[in-house]
Amino acid sequence: MATDFSRTLSLLRQEKGVSQRKAAAELGISQALLSHYENGIREPGLPFVVRVCDYYRVSADYLLGRTLSRDGAMIDAEGLYDSSDEKGTLKGSVLATLQKKLLVNTVGLLFDLLGKLGDRRVITAAADGLGAVLYRMLRALYRRGGCNEDYFSTAPADFDAGVVTAEAEMSMSRYHRALDEALRQGEQFPAVDAESLSTGYPALNQSAAQVLHRVDERCRAAAQD
Repeated sequence: MATDFSRTLSLLRQEKGVSQRKAAAELGISQALLSHYENGIREPGLPFVVRVCDYYRVSADYLLGRTLSRDGAMIDAEGLYDSSDEKGTLKGSVLATLQKKLLVNTVGLLFDLLGKLGDRRVITAAADGLGAVLYRMLRALYRRGGCNEDYFSTAPADFDAGVVTAEAEMSMSRYHRALDEALRQGEQFPAVDAESLSTGYPALNQSAAQVLHRVDERCRAAAQD
């Protein structure tokens, strides 16, 4: 508990804009003890954790690093917001709307096909790989926006050194291995030929074909340079 709790405890106080002395007084402990908690030297009891949750208006799960949602909400498939159902456009950019739809449709096609395969390892590895790519892009934007990167568990130096890129590559390796294992075990793979995709996914396949074509062209051009 110490690592996640102590880091989050310190960051919440800084975000609230109060001194360690003031926070300690309002939490009913000494400044020295709060310093120990924030530096991971000591671990608090449950009553203090409850007071901290009330003081910073966060859940215990968030405080303990079990979720990134401050209200403690856990993600499940039924309750997760689905932006693919949106009919409108992203405010301020037609280009952003177009790119969003192309990628959302392509990801939708991929995971529908993986769902038909039904192999948990393949689905998890695919999600991990895509998630790592999105993490890199969002964190780069987060940094340029002047936000506090200490909220991330991955240190800025490790991020800059490419640890997330390495994790993305490892996820792809796990994805390939899981597909190979599913093939060896004789699992039924969905049809992914052009005719099957255009028939089964007329709308989604159009987007996927556009995304694949553009990547293919960029790679071909890069190989010729």
